[in-house]
Amino acid sequence: MSGLDLSSPVTGAAQTGLTSPTYTLTVDSPPAFNGKQDYVSALGGTQTGARIHTVSSPFTISRFRPAVLKTLPAANPVTGVIRNIPNNVYKIITRVGLIPAANQPAIAVPITTTIPVPAGAETYDSVQLLAALSLHFGALAQISAATGATVKSGSI
Repeated sequence: MSGLDLSSPVTGAAQTGLTSPTYTLTVDSPPAFNGKQDYVSALGGTQTGARIHTVSSPFTISRFRPAVLKTLPAANPVTGVIRNIPNNVYKIITRVGLIPAANQPAIAVPITTTIPVPAGAETYDSVQLLAALSLHFGALAQISAATGATVKSGSI
């Protein structure tokens, strides 16, 4: 599978309490043939209390494409309408082990971005798809610290 390779280290987005966070990635075996996975093998910057990947407390990032890419079905010869357009679903999943309380084991928590692309749209409307992805990832970077604060406080 080409693409979706990450350059290591990855510079983390802004979060309150983290100073210049970086994440050194090591290639890992993906959980499926249609994916790529890395684990966090070292931390950089100031991230007091953050942990690298271990078996019992994972810290991984996986990227997946559809196992079988779907194509646009033929249109109805009479109406020209295409019914039941399938989606090709792409995913990016970061897994992190979080400890809920003292003396408790880490619980693996997935943080998932799912991108369902209607078959054919990647060609017919590719610029709009790229614009949406640009907005999505740019907005996530822009609200990274605010999202962290919201997750910590429960207040939006």
